[in-house]
Amino acid sequence: MTLQRPQNPIQAPGTPLAHWQSSTTLQAVPAISHDQLVPRGGRLVVVAPHPDDEVLGCGGVLAGMRGREQDLLLISVSDGEASHPDSRHWTSERLRQQRPRESADALRRLGLDLTRLSWLRLGLADGAVANHERWLAERLVQLLRASDRVLTTWRLDGHCDHEAVGRACARACETVGARLIEVPIWAWHWARPSDPRLPWQRAHKLFLDRAVLALKQQAVAAHTSQLQADEQTPPVLDREALARLLQPFELVFT
Repeated sequence: MTLQRPQNPIQAPGTPLAHWQSSTTLQAVPAISHDQLVPRGGRLVVVAPHPDDEVLGCGGVLAGMRGREQDLLLISVSDGEASHPDSRHWTSERLRQQRPRESADALRRLGLDLTRLSWLRLGLADGAVANHERWLAERLVQLLRASDRVLTTWRLDGHCDHEAVGRACARACETVGARLIEVPIWAWHWARPSDPRLPWQRAHKLFLDRAVLALKQQAVAAHTSQLQADEQTPPVLDREALARLLQPFELVFT
C-alpha cells in the first residue's frame, strides 16, 4: 500500500508538539554528533529553498560550523518573495530584498562570520522551483564535490519548493558521489507521531545544548517578515510551528 500525504498538507491543522513529544518512534531515534554529520576537513553545503529554511531546518548544524566557515557553502535557491501573496505591506519586491537580509542577520546571530563562508543566491522563482528542477540539479553538479555533505529539505516535506530542491539535490549527489542529508520542516506540521510516511530508518537526532538552542532561537527571531501578522493574515510561522521547529534537537535523514 502506498501511503499518501493530505492534498494540502501545510494548510491542514498541524500536529501539536505534545503529540510529537509522546511519540515512542521519535524517542527511539539514535543520536548523531556534529562531527559525524560533518566530519572535520569536509565541506558542508546547505541548499535552502527559501531564506529561513537553513535556520529552521538546521540552525544547530550551522552553529556548529563556527570557526569552520571556510568549509561552508550556503546556496539560497529563491529569495522567498512569494510568502505573502495578498499583502500590500509585504510585496514581492520588498520581500525579495528583505528576506535575504533576514537570513544574513540570522547567520550572524548563530555566530558565523559571513566574510569567511561562501554564499550563492540563485534567484529562482519562489513557489515555482519545480519548473527549474533539472537546471538546478545540473547547476548543483557543477558546484558539488564528491566529499561534500549536502544538507537540504526532505524530498517529501509537503511544500512544492522543498520537495523540488530535495529531488534536485538527491540527483546531483548521486551524480557526483556526495552524501545527502535531508531535514523535515513542514513534515512536523502534517505528519503524525510515529508516522510510517517518514523515513525513520534513516533518521538521527543532533541534540542541541542550551547555548546552541538559544542561538537558534535568536536566529529564527531575525526572520521578522515570517513572524508578524499582516493585516488580516496570520504569521507564516505561528507559535505552534515554532515550537515544533525549536525542539532541543534537529532531526536529519542521512
